[in-house]
Amino acid sequence: MKSKAPVSKNERLDVTITDLTYQGLGVAKVEDFPLFIENTLPGEEVTIQVTKVQSHYGFARAVAWTQESPDRVKDVDKTYRQTGIAPLQHLAYPAQLKFKQHQIAELFSKSHQDVEVAPTMGMDNPTQYRNKAQVPVRMIKGQLETGFYRQHSHELIPLTDFYIQDPAIDAAIIKVRDLLRQFEIPAYNEVSDKGVIRNIMVRRGYYSHEMMIVLISRTQKIPSQAQLVDQIHQALPEVTSIVLNVNAKKTNVIMGNVTRVLYGKPTIEDTLMGLTFAISARSFYQVNPQQTEKLYQMAIDKAGLTGAETVIDAYCGIGTISLALAKHAKQVYGVEIVPEAIEDAKVNAQKNHLSNVTFAVNKAEDQMAEWQAAGIKPDVIVVDPPRKGLAESLIDSAAKMAPKKVVYVSCNPATLVRDVARFTELGYHVDGPVQPVDQFPQTPHVESVTVLKRTEK
Repeated sequence: MKSKAPVSKNERLDVTITDLTYQGLGVAKVEDFPLFIENTLPGEEVTIQVTKVQSHYGFARAVAWTQESPDRVKDVDKTYRQTGIAPLQHLAYPAQLKFKQHQIAELFSKSHQDVEVAPTMGMDNPTQYRNKAQVPVRMIKGQLETGFYRQHSHELIPLTDFYIQDPAIDAAIIKVRDLLRQFEIPAYNEVSDKGVIRNIMVRRGYYSHEMMIVLISRTQKIPSQAQLVDQIHQALPEVTSIVLNVNAKKTNVIMGNVTRVLYGKPTIEDTLMGLTFAISARSFYQVNPQQTEKLYQMAIDKAGLTGAETVIDAYCGIGTISLALAKHAKQVYGVEIVPEAIEDAKVNAQKNHLSNVTFAVNKAEDQMAEWQAAGIKPDVIVVDPPRKGLAESLIDSAAKMAPKKVVYVSCNPATLVRDVARFTELGYHVDGPVQPVDQFPQTPHVESVTVLKRTEK
């Protein structure tokens, strides 16, 4: 018989917040029934109103606080929480770093793996760090606006300060918005599937200060296109590339398949780890370069390279880790499923005069099996997978190649913990503490570096 939840919708309750979920929601329990409450912190005593009841858990909203956490930040702008831009902004930054360390440690503990987790490496300024923006453009009360959607909706909240983005990017968005208004270019309407401009993307080199503006349009051409482009590069001296991306489909996917350069170059350049990278409108490039350098340096240091090693970089993207490794290794092999990324990686290798790198387009797990069959014997394998983690077949191929070390750069603690358990079954152990790095301050996301060493028989 299905048990009845001990709470009902719209009921008001006084609760104590005991924990934070990995999404940053406060947790309170009523007769062991968990309620998830936004904008609450552990230790707080709160009056809540239940908003939704499922069979095993529910959601509530905070109505009043009897006791607040000493880690609570006052006077935050609730817009950043409503839009999901900065869901942890109400938590003091030192406490955010502890929360991220605890998140990883707790998952290892729950899976009965005895693994030490070091304190999270944070930022001096945990705001204004993003080097890329993608913002929707919509008409509100007859006026073109830029901003961000309210969470779980398609209601645009107009914004001019995005809090975690480079301020120069925010200023560029306002300038482009004003020019779109001036030329009376209509925003896209997703209900009628009419209008023109869907999104504005801006990329800015952290070191180079080169800027790219990408106008994502429903139509093949923008009204007053030549004048608009001319005005954008006159108003924004850092702009070295203006690109049109055409997305004519009725879809939530941001970019379409057609990209045309309207002004300047198809790429901007920036440096990372002392290397130069060409970044196109569609390139995957880490959005927080300051922390990426710490993350990658940590991975290179932990690989312990002397210049004599063969290294495989699975999920190599446009070659950022591969090329950094190539400066310290004899030979590097990189694999990535996106053909355009591999083209970028080859260009970036030439740009940096590195000839000891070989790139392949393939699924990482399939390419690993091919390299294994071809008799390639890496000393170190570096993996930097997406949130879904590693395919079991990739872990099996990696273990059969028997590298001395596997360096695992993770963006999802849950799949890291799962994959480490699989490596352990295949004769590897975690060597030294897992190192979290805060790539995304003000959000619950955390990256980390883990070293797995082959256990000597």
